[in-house]
Amino acid sequence: MALQDVYNMDGAKVSEVDLADEIYNVPVKQHILHEVVTMQLAGKRAGTASTKGRSEVRGGGQKPYRQKGTGRARAGTRSSPLWRGGGVVFGPKPRNFAYKVPKKVRVQALKMALTAKLQENALIVVDKLDLEAVKTKRFVEVMGALKTKEALIVTDQKLEHLELSSRNVSDVKVVRSEGLNVYDILKFKHLILLEPSVKQLEGRLLS
Repeated sequence: MALQDVYNMDGAKVSEVDLADEIYNVPVKQHILHEVVTMQLAGKRAGTASTKGRSEVRGGGQKPYRQKGTGRARAGTRSSPLWRGGGVVFGPKPRNFAYKVPKKVRVQALKMALTAKLQENALIVVDKLDLEAVKTKRFVEVMGALKTKEALIVTDQKLEHLELSSRNVSDVKVVRSEGLNVYDILKFKHLILLEPSVKQLEGRLLS
């Protein structure tokens, strides 16, 4: 087990917490992280692009002009892809880009992402972040005391004052431990864990 310092909202060390080696000290494999992040981004794609084929555009039922004698190329319909306003050849249709990788791979990738943050000294454990009121200024002061501006904050429960106070601060996101994912961990420079969420993550990843 690795010992990690625990800080309060003023940036002062108040205690230490044990971090399980099974989560925070695993070999980091870039290809597994890449695979899981790609899966997450694919799931976020809207997949709403759509075009009309030659059978879907309006009109085209009548032959535009006679077959012979005009000096022009033969044409049977105005919906031909060769014509302006005609259908699109092999155009996109609404589709779902989402796919899944095995659960064991996703869990392992989450452990690797947490390990990477610890190795980069970008993991911060805080005893609590209970703001007395919805106050963005106070939240910015707390972030300054923790010496970070860009961070993903992981809580053990819903903290409404914290969530509302941070929503207008750029490069900061608050998630609960059950919603923690590889993409968010790697996206932000620092990872801030509330001390109770450390135990929740261990229960989730070691079960």
